[in-house]
Amino acid sequence: MTNNAEVPQGLLTRIVSPFLAGNPAIILLIVSLCLGIAAIMVTPREEDPQIIVPLADIYVQAPGASQEEVEKLVATPLEHLLWQIDGVEYVYSMSHKGLAIVTVRFYVGEDRENSLVKLHNQITMHIDQVPAIVRNWVIKPVEIDDVPIVNLTLYSKQHNDHELRRIGEEVLWRLSQIRDISRSFITGGRPREIRVEVLPERLNGYHVSLLQIRQALQGADAAVTAGRVDRFNTSFQVSTNSFLHSVDDVKSLVVGVHEGRPVYLRDLAEITDGPAEAEYYTRFGQSHRFRKDAALADQPLEYPAVTLSLAKKPGTNAVDVSRNILSLMEELQEKIIPEGVEVEVTRNYGYNAQEKVGNLLTSLAFAVFTVVVLLAFTLGWREALVVAVAVPVSFSLALFVNYLFGYTINRVTLFALILSLGLVVDDPITNVDNIQRHIFMGRRRPFYATLFAVNEVLPPVIMSTVAIIISFVPLFFITGMMGPYMAPMSINVPLTVIFSTLCALTIVPWLTCVLLKNHKVSASSTTGDAEQGTPSWIFKIYRKIVDPFLESRSKRYFLLTAIILLMGLSVSLVLLRVVPLKMLPFDNKNAFQVVIDMPEGTTLETTDTVVRKFEDYLRRVSEVNSYVSYVGTVSPMDFNGMVRHYYLRQG
Repeated sequence: MTNNAEVPQGLLTRIVSPFLAGNPAIILLIVSLCLGIAAIMVTPREEDPQIIVPLADIYVQAPGASQEEVEKLVATPLEHLLWQIDGVEYVYSMSHKGLAIVTVRFYVGEDRENSLVKLHNQITMHIDQVPAIVRNWVIKPVEIDDVPIVNLTLYSKQHNDHELRRIGEEVLWRLSQIRDISRSFITGGRPREIRVEVLPERLNGYHVSLLQIRQALQGADAAVTAGRVDRFNTSFQVSTNSFLHSVDDVKSLVVGVHEGRPVYLRDLAEITDGPAEAEYYTRFGQSHRFRKDAALADQPLEYPAVTLSLAKKPGTNAVDVSRNILSLMEELQEKIIPEGVEVEVTRNYGYNAQEKVGNLLTSLAFAVFTVVVLLAFTLGWREALVVAVAVPVSFSLALFVNYLFGYTINRVTLFALILSLGLVVDDPITNVDNIQRHIFMGRRRPFYATLFAVNEVLPPVIMSTVAIIISFVPLFFITGMMGPYMAPMSINVPLTVIFSTLCALTIVPWLTCVLLKNHKVSASSTTGDAEQGTPSWIFKIYRKIVDPFLESRSKRYFLLTAIILLMGLSVSLVLLRVVPLKMLPFDNKNAFQVVIDMPEGTTLETTDTVVRKFEDYLRRVSEVNSYVSYVGTVSPMDFNGMVRHYYLRQG
């Protein structure tokens, strides 16, 4: 046995000694696990990391101007103006007859609010340079959270697309009341309109012009506040309200006078209240597999449909938001949605995020279990228990700091944790093994043996942590869109390794000492055998493997040559393109999009004919369950469509 003088004195001893007493280590253990549980519960979950790409579309109206005039007088000067803004990466424009759309995109990572302020200031400061043909402009910011996370498609064989849209508008309004919903919109279906079809022969008979009818409609559908009148010590507000509330109001509108009698709009035109003219078609279809069911044999395979799209607010949990949407939708199906209207969930990013997070968490738990079983087989169940405690502590603290940094739980975050698992267990295993060896040797009391063992392996423990951190430093300098995408990995791997080292110097020594201090020292322990503390069978196997290379120079050269050849072979697989290089694996999604580009000027009916041919083919594909077609209008935006501006496609 040794005395205190033989135990190393210094900063490390002052750090480790209080934790060996028990209370600080227990407190740190409980606090770490509680912080980890809280972080898992409150950290938003989503499929991909948040990528901040400040983007805005400027819509400039120039009525009557040709495409060439819009390009030269509006789009090009505005492009040069926006290029002057600090932080702008790209500026591109589209010129149409009477309209220019100029898109400005800032560098990835630029503050969104500051970027939009710069954009507004730049346009406002140069308002004196606006050409006379410009009548108005609108600035519309676009961000990744504008992409809907849930799409709900309403279809029916009993209701037409106009009725479905009326139902969808009511349902969408109620769904929009859910907390954390940012944007909501409806795609498809013919909206309601009051159509006035003027009869030319009646205009001639009553001597009324189209201009009079237009002026009458514009003047009638308005409200004006005239002012205030004070009378009898009371102030009254005077206003006129002549909004048109029904088709009867439109029919009763006076548009002129003929032979001393008023001329009503109903005398000059056919007025109907119903669906608007078809400018696009939306359909929901099912696979031919449904024909195999005798109960569905007489059912059609496609139906008129409308799609409700809902996006979440930035920083919210996609899983919770999607669950709230679907839960409320079930209630609306019972109370609001009439019979005969079916609802199909055609997009659910919350479910995808939960599924991937769940799979990665299962993989992480399995990896931890595998490591613990291996250690129990080689070192012992007590030593494996210490490592089993150290890993959750390291991950818990890393997830908590991850939450403080504003990161979400996504597939990149969890991939970083799985990647770091093999690194996280290194320091605890090193300390546990050395503490076990010194306690089993019995030369010191367990308390002092633990201090001595931790101090002995401190340099390699610290250097391994520093080496890992340095290895992941380059990830901090990735530019472009992959920078914020890979940021969770560049943060989480160094964090878990740092907390693993912290745990190896605090909780691990205490728990190892508690579990091994009652170990009975054998009589041979005092001999100082270097093998003491290592299972003999492991030592024998290792010695049989290493001894031949230590005894023979030729075998050592052969081993070195084999290592170099195998390394060269591994590199050649990449150079010969046998193994593809990708940052992330291909994603297996349950939906895909087909975008059909027809020649400019193609009619809606011709486009619909082509789309129906695609539908006929897809119905026969065995893997296809259902599909939604959007003909002549844009489909609900996804991430790819946001970057490529598919949300502007029309016609």
